[in-house]
Amino acid sequence: MIDLLDRPVTMLLQEIPKTTRPREKLLAMGSQTLTDAELLAVMLGTGLRGQNVLQLAQSLLDEFHGLAGLLQSSPSGLQKAKGLGAARRSKLLAVLEMARRVLLQKMQEREVLNNPDTVKQFLQLQMGAYSQEVFAVVFMDAQYRLLDFHEMFRGTLNQTSVYPREVVKLALELGAAAVILAHNHPSGDVRPSAADSALTRTLQTALSMVDVKVLDHIIVGPGQHWSMAERSPW
Repeated sequence: MIDLLDRPVTMLLQEIPKTTRPREKLLAMGSQTLTDAELLAVMLGTGLRGQNVLQLAQSLLDEFHGLAGLLQSSPSGLQKAKGLGAARRSKLLAVLEMARRVLLQKMQEREVLNNPDTVKQFLQLQMGAYSQEVFAVVFMDAQYRLLDFHEMFRGTLNQTSVYPREVVKLALELGAAAVILAHNHPSGDVRPSAADSALTRTLQTALSMVDVKVLDHIIVGPGQHWSMAERSPW
């Protein structure tokens, strides 16, 4: 029997017992039994010279601070990582896009307010890794079903760079009855600034004139989010 603790860290994946190899373990015991490194190893397929696929997977998780950081990294950020060639980067970006579409479909099929975590997860995947601030709006009908998700403004967000009339115009065009506002903080600190709070109040006032409710303003960053409706005074 192979004693894994007595073997050098550069041991080949083929030397690991089949029952503990990531792909075989997934098929035999289910994906939920795999660690983050093992799941990533299944997607990567192979390692590098002197580094088996499990070791490569763990080094990438360490570099990006976990799966969330890896999946939310920008294409340029992934390109700098050792062991992530074009094919592997394409796979990671495809996985991220599939996750976004699954969450978007859930939002379209059910009342958004019945799935607040789904909305936050979607916004985090969609916007969390942006390198500049982006302001977006989730538009909903009277039953709080998703009508549209629209990224509307880019750049430093304040009352002069976000135009309430454009938000109101699109809400009317879509026949929206409620919205969730969202933007990202590239710095990673998702706490709302004074400008964020002032912008929220301005949009609440403008949208209330056409009977559209602002249900929340969610700020996202890499691996975290802040719901102003839940954690900040309106």
